[in-house]
Amino acid sequence: MSTTTLKTSSATDPAPSTAAPRKGRRRGERSPGALLATHGVLAVASLIALFPVAWLVFLSLGPDKDDYLHPGRIFGKMTLDNYVFVLQETKFFDWLTSTLVVSLGTTVIGVLVAATTGYAVSRMRFPGYKKFMWVLLLTQMFPIAVLIVPMYQILSELQLIDSYLGLILVYCSTAVPYCAWLLKGYFDTIPFEIDEAGRVDGLTPFGTFARLILPLAKPGLAVAAFYSFITAFGEVAFASTFMLSDTKYTFAVGLQSFVSEHDAQRQYMAATAVLVAVPVSVFFYLVQKNLVTGLTAGGTKG
Repeated sequence: MSTTTLKTSSATDPAPSTAAPRKGRRRGERSPGALLATHGVLAVASLIALFPVAWLVFLSLGPDKDDYLHPGRIFGKMTLDNYVFVLQETKFFDWLTSTLVVSLGTTVIGVLVAATTGYAVSRMRFPGYKKFMWVLLLTQMFPIAVLIVPMYQILSELQLIDSYLGLILVYCSTAVPYCAWLLKGYFDTIPFEIDEAGRVDGLTPFGTFARLILPLAKPGLAVAAFYSFITAFGEVAFASTFMLSDTKYTFAVGLQSFVSEHDAQRQYMAATAVLVAVPVSVFFYLVQKNLVTGLTAGGTKG
Protein backbone atom coordinates (compact mmCIF):
# COMPACT_ATOMS: atom_id res chain seq x y z
CA MET A 1 0.00 0.00 0.00
CA SER A 2 1.40 3.37 -1.01
CA THR A 3 1.89 6.41 1.17
CA THR A 4 -0.58 8.33 -0.98
CA THR A 5 -3.31 5.78 -0.32
CA LEU A 6 -2.76 5.98 3.46
CA LYS A 7 -2.98 9.77 3.42
CA THR A 8 -6.16 9.64 1.35
CA SER A 9 -7.80 7.14 3.73
CA SER A 10 -6.89 9.24 6.78
CA ALA A 11 -8.35 12.33 5.18
CA THR A 12 -11.65 10.68 4.35
CA ASP A 13 -12.18 8.99 7.78
CA PRO A 14 -14.64 10.86 10.00
CA ALA A 15 -13.16 12.68 13.00
CA PRO A 16 -13.65 10.99 16.35
CA SER A 17 -16.61 12.36 18.33
CA THR A 18 -15.66 14.59 21.26
CA ALA A 19 -19.20 14.81 22.77
CA ALA A 20 -19.54 13.34 26.30
CA PRO A 21 -21.86 10.37 26.59
CA ARG A 22 -25.28 11.23 27.96
CA LYS A 23 -25.59 10.22 31.58
CA GLY A 24 -28.65 8.25 32.47
CA ARG A 25 -30.75 9.04 35.54
CA ARG A 26 -29.75 7.04 38.55
CA ARG A 27 -32.17 4.68 40.17
CA GLY A 28 -34.39 6.60 42.56
CA GLU A 29 -33.23 9.98 41.24
CA ARG A 30 -36.07 12.37 40.48
CA SER A 31 -36.36 14.73 37.57
CA PRO A 32 -36.12 18.50 38.16
CA GLY A 33 -39.85 18.82 37.50
CA ALA A 34 -40.70 16.21 40.12
CA LEU A 35 -38.40 17.87 42.67
CA LEU A 36 -39.97 21.24 41.97
CA ALA A 37 -43.47 19.84 42.39
CA THR A 38 -42.51 18.07 45.63
CA HIS A 39 -40.97 21.18 47.13
CA GLY A 40 -43.98 23.22 46.04
CA VAL A 41 -46.39 20.85 47.79
CA LEU A 42 -44.23 20.85 50.93
CA ALA A 43 -44.09 24.65 50.92
CA VAL A 44 -47.87 24.93 50.63
CA ALA A 45 -48.36 22.35 53.40
CA SER A 46 -45.94 24.27 55.63
CA LEU A 47 -47.80 27.50 55.04
CA ILE A 48 -51.10 25.84 55.88
CA ALA A 49 -49.65 24.42 59.10
CA LEU A 50 -47.98 27.69 60.17
CA PHE A 51 -50.79 30.06 59.22
CA PRO A 52 -52.96 29.50 62.35
CA VAL A 53 -49.95 30.11 64.60
CA ALA A 54 -48.91 33.24 62.71
CA TRP A 55 -52.51 34.48 62.70
CA LEU A 56 -52.78 33.98 66.48
CA VAL A 57 -49.56 35.91 67.07
CA PHE A 58 -50.81 38.67 64.78
CA LEU A 59 -54.14 38.98 66.61
CA SER A 60 -52.35 39.06 69.96
CA LEU A 61 -50.70 42.33 68.91
CA GLY A 62 -54.03 44.13 68.50
CA PRO A 63 -54.99 46.33 71.50
CA ASP A 64 -58.77 46.01 71.14
CA LYS A 65 -60.96 42.98 71.77
CA ASP A 66 -62.75 43.40 68.42
CA ASP A 67 -59.62 43.70 66.28
CA TYR A 68 -60.16 40.18 64.99
CA LEU A 69 -63.16 41.54 63.08
CA HIS A 70 -60.97 44.10 61.30
CA PRO A 71 -57.47 42.56 61.21
CA GLY A 72 -56.19 45.11 58.71
CA ARG A 73 -56.35 47.84 61.35
CA ILE A 74 -53.86 46.02 63.59
CA PHE A 75 -50.89 46.99 61.38
CA GLY A 76 -51.11 50.64 62.42
CA LYS A 77 -51.41 50.02 66.16
CA MET A 78 -49.40 46.90 67.02
CA THR A 79 -48.46 46.72 70.68
CA LEU A 80 -47.19 44.31 73.33
CA ASP A 81 -49.58 45.67 75.97
CA ASN A 82 -51.64 42.48 75.87
CA TYR A 83 -48.63 40.43 76.96
CA VAL A 84 -47.80 42.94 79.69
CA PHE A 85 -51.36 42.77 81.00
CA VAL A 86 -51.43 38.96 81.00
CA LEU A 87 -48.08 38.68 82.79
CA GLN A 88 -48.74 41.42 85.37
CA GLU A 89 -52.49 41.63 85.93
CA THR A 90 -53.57 37.98 85.79
CA LYS A 91 -52.59 34.80 87.65
CA PHE A 92 -50.55 33.65 84.70
CA PHE A 93 -47.60 32.41 86.74
CA ASP A 94 -49.92 30.53 89.11
CA TRP A 95 -51.48 28.87 86.06
CA LEU A 96 -48.00 28.11 84.74
CA THR A 97 -46.97 26.48 88.02
CA SER A 98 -50.15 24.41 88.21
CA THR A 99 -49.88 23.32 84.59
CA LEU A 100 -46.24 22.26 84.91
CA VAL A 101 -46.86 20.39 88.18
CA VAL A 102 -49.83 18.51 86.73
CA SER A 103 -48.29 17.89 83.30
CA LEU A 104 -44.88 16.77 84.52
CA GLY A 105 -46.44 14.69 87.30
CA THR A 106 -48.70 12.97 84.78
CA THR A 107 -45.73 12.40 82.47
CA VAL A 108 -43.49 10.84 85.13
CA ILE A 109 -46.11 8.66 86.81
CA GLY A 110 -47.90 7.77 83.58
CA VAL A 111 -44.75 6.74 81.70
CA LEU A 112 -43.46 4.75 84.68
CA VAL A 113 -46.70 2.79 85.05
CA ALA A 114 -47.14 2.34 81.30
CA ALA A 115 -43.53 1.17 80.84
CA THR A 116 -43.74 -1.48 83.56
CA THR A 117 -47.14 -2.59 82.26
CA GLY A 118 -46.01 -2.81 78.65
CA TYR A 119 -42.83 -4.66 79.59
CA ALA A 120 -44.70 -7.17 81.75
CA VAL A 121 -47.17 -7.99 78.99
CA SER A 122 -44.40 -8.13 76.37
CA ARG A 123 -42.13 -10.50 78.31
CA MET A 124 -44.26 -12.40 80.83
CA ARG A 125 -46.97 -14.92 80.07
CA PHE A 126 -49.31 -14.77 83.05
CA PRO A 127 -52.95 -15.90 82.91
CA GLY A 128 -55.10 -13.38 81.08
CA TYR A 129 -52.28 -11.14 79.86
CA LYS A 130 -53.92 -10.67 76.46
CA LYS A 131 -57.31 -9.86 77.97
CA PHE A 132 -55.62 -7.43 80.33
CA MET A 133 -54.42 -5.29 77.43
CA TRP A 134 -57.87 -5.35 75.85
CA VAL A 135 -59.38 -4.20 79.16
CA LEU A 136 -56.97 -1.27 79.16
CA LEU A 137 -58.06 -0.41 75.63
CA LEU A 138 -61.70 -0.71 76.65
CA THR A 139 -61.29 2.07 79.20
CA GLN A 140 -60.62 4.51 76.34
CA MET A 141 -64.12 3.99 74.96
CA PHE A 142 -65.94 5.89 77.72
CA PRO A 143 -66.54 9.61 77.06
CA ILE A 144 -65.48 12.22 79.59
CA ALA A 145 -69.08 13.13 80.38
CA VAL A 146 -69.66 9.61 81.67
CA LEU A 147 -66.46 9.51 83.72
CA ILE A 148 -66.65 12.89 85.47
CA VAL A 149 -69.35 11.99 88.02
CA PRO A 150 -67.85 8.69 89.30
CA MET A 151 -64.34 10.19 89.31
CA TYR A 152 -65.57 13.20 91.26
CA GLN A 153 -67.17 10.86 93.80
CA ILE A 154 -63.96 8.83 94.16
CA LEU A 155 -61.75 11.91 94.54
CA SER A 156 -64.18 13.40 97.03
CA GLU A 157 -64.03 10.32 99.23
CA LEU A 158 -60.22 10.35 99.01
CA GLN A 159 -60.20 14.10 99.80
CA LEU A 160 -58.33 14.82 96.59
CA ILE A 161 -60.70 17.43 95.15
CA ASP A 162 -58.83 20.67 94.37
CA SER A 163 -55.46 18.93 94.65
CA TYR A 164 -52.71 18.36 92.13
CA LEU A 165 -52.40 14.68 93.00
CA GLY A 166 -56.07 14.04 92.29
CA LEU A 167 -55.89 15.66 88.86
CA ILE A 168 -52.65 13.81 88.06
CA LEU A 169 -54.25 10.47 88.88
CA VAL A 170 -57.25 11.31 86.69
CA TYR A 171 -55.00 12.17 83.76
CA CYS A 172 -52.95 9.03 84.29
CA SER A 173 -56.12 6.97 83.93
CA THR A 174 -56.40 8.43 80.43
CA ALA A 175 -52.74 8.38 79.39
CA VAL A 176 -51.59 5.01 80.80
CA PRO A 177 -53.74 2.66 78.65
CA TYR A 178 -52.60 4.18 75.35
CA CYS A 179 -48.97 4.47 76.45
CA ALA A 180 -48.99 0.85 77.69
CA TRP A 181 -50.09 -0.35 74.25
CA LEU A 182 -47.49 1.86 72.59
CA LEU A 183 -44.62 0.68 74.77
CA LYS A 184 -45.70 -2.95 74.63
CA GLY A 185 -45.30 -2.84 70.85
CA TYR A 186 -41.92 -1.17 71.21
CA PHE A 187 -40.67 -3.70 73.78
CA ASP A 188 -41.66 -6.48 71.38
CA THR A 189 -39.03 -5.17 68.93
CA ILE A 190 -36.23 -5.51 71.50
CA PRO A 191 -34.63 -9.00 71.28
CA PHE A 192 -35.45 -11.32 74.16
CA GLU A 193 -31.78 -12.37 74.23
CA ILE A 194 -31.00 -9.11 76.02
CA ASP A 195 -33.16 -10.19 78.95
CA GLU A 196 -31.44 -13.57 79.01
CA ALA A 197 -28.02 -11.90 78.98
CA GLY A 198 -29.06 -9.78 81.95
CA ARG A 199 -30.09 -12.86 83.92
CA VAL A 200 -26.79 -14.57 83.09
CA ASP A 201 -24.99 -11.53 84.49
CA GLY A 202 -26.97 -11.87 87.73
CA LEU A 203 -29.49 -9.04 87.24
CA THR A 204 -32.96 -9.29 88.69
CA PRO A 205 -35.94 -8.87 86.33
CA PHE A 206 -36.34 -5.27 87.47
CA GLY A 207 -32.59 -4.68 87.11
CA THR A 208 -32.72 -6.03 83.56
CA PHE A 209 -35.67 -3.78 82.81
CA ALA A 210 -34.09 -0.65 84.31
CA ARG A 211 -30.47 -1.09 83.17
CA LEU A 212 -30.80 -2.84 79.81
CA ILE A 213 -34.29 -2.44 78.36
CA LEU A 214 -35.16 1.17 79.23
CA PRO A 215 -32.02 2.66 77.61
CA LEU A 216 -32.93 0.85 74.38
CA ALA A 217 -36.53 2.05 74.60
CA LYS A 218 -35.79 5.79 74.71
CA PRO A 219 -37.64 6.57 71.43
CA GLY A 220 -40.78 4.80 72.65
CA LEU A 221 -40.52 6.45 76.06
CA ALA A 222 -40.19 9.85 74.36
CA VAL A 223 -43.45 9.34 72.46
CA ALA A 224 -45.24 8.15 75.61
CA ALA A 225 -43.89 11.13 77.56
CA PHE A 226 -44.98 13.58 74.87
CA TYR A 227 -48.48 12.09 74.70
CA SER A 228 -48.87 12.16 78.50
CA PHE A 229 -47.62 15.74 78.68
CA ILE A 230 -49.96 16.99 75.95
CA THR A 231 -52.90 15.09 77.46
CA ALA A 232 -52.49 16.87 80.78
CA PHE A 233 -51.44 20.22 79.34
CA GLY A 234 -54.47 20.91 77.18
CA GLU A 235 -57.31 19.14 78.99
CA VAL A 236 -60.21 21.34 80.15
CA ALA A 237 -63.18 19.29 81.41
CA PHE A 238 -61.49 17.45 84.28
CA ALA A 239 -59.41 20.46 85.33
CA SER A 240 -62.37 22.84 85.44
CA THR A 241 -64.40 20.32 87.47
CA PHE A 242 -61.83 19.08 89.99
CA MET A 243 -59.81 22.29 90.57
CA LEU A 244 -61.80 24.84 92.55
CA SER A 245 -59.16 27.44 93.47
CA ASP A 246 -58.33 29.98 90.78
CA THR A 247 -54.66 29.81 91.80
CA LYS A 248 -54.65 26.10 90.91
CA TYR A 249 -56.18 26.50 87.48
CA THR A 250 -54.24 25.11 84.56
CA PHE A 251 -53.71 27.17 81.42
CA ALA A 252 -56.67 25.60 79.66
CA VAL A 253 -59.00 26.64 82.48
CA GLY A 254 -57.34 30.00 83.01
CA LEU A 255 -58.13 30.96 79.43
CA GLN A 256 -61.82 30.71 80.27
CA SER A 257 -61.49 33.58 82.74
CA PHE A 258 -61.28 35.98 79.80
CA VAL A 259 -64.77 34.98 78.67
CA SER A 260 -67.80 36.12 80.62
CA GLU A 261 -71.51 35.94 79.94
CA HIS A 262 -71.61 39.24 78.07
CA ASP A 263 -68.03 39.85 77.03
CA ALA A 264 -64.94 38.13 75.65
CA GLN A 265 -61.49 39.69 75.87
CA ARG A 266 -60.09 37.99 72.82
CA GLN A 267 -56.90 40.04 72.65
CA TYR A 268 -55.87 38.72 76.07
CA MET A 269 -56.87 35.19 75.11
CA ALA A 270 -54.67 35.38 72.03
CA ALA A 271 -51.69 36.69 74.01
CA THR A 272 -52.14 33.99 76.67
CA ALA A 273 -52.42 31.30 74.01
CA VAL A 274 -49.10 32.41 72.50
CA LEU A 275 -47.42 32.29 75.92
CA VAL A 276 -48.99 28.89 76.62
CA ALA A 277 -47.39 27.49 73.47
CA VAL A 278 -43.89 28.19 74.78
CA PRO A 279 -43.67 25.32 77.33
CA VAL A 280 -45.07 22.84 74.81
CA SER A 281 -42.57 23.95 72.19
CA VAL A 282 -39.70 23.55 74.66
CA PHE A 283 -40.88 20.08 75.67
CA PHE A 284 -41.29 19.06 72.03
CA TYR A 285 -37.77 20.28 71.26
CA LEU A 286 -36.36 18.15 74.07
CA VAL A 287 -37.98 14.94 72.84
CA GLN A 288 -38.04 15.55 69.07
CA LYS A 289 -34.83 13.56 68.48
CA ASN A 290 -36.55 10.34 69.51
CA LEU A 291 -40.11 11.26 68.61
CA VAL A 292 -40.18 10.19 64.95
CA THR A 293 -38.24 7.00 65.69
CA GLY A 294 -40.59 6.11 68.49
CA LEU A 295 -43.69 6.74 66.39
CA THR A 296 -42.53 4.39 63.63
CA ALA A 297 -41.04 1.69 65.88
CA GLY A 298 -43.10 -1.17 67.18
CA GLY A 299 -45.18 -1.40 64.03
CA THR A 300 -43.67 -4.64 62.78
CA LYS A 301 -44.46 -6.76 65.80
CA GLY A 302 -47.21 -6.60 68.35
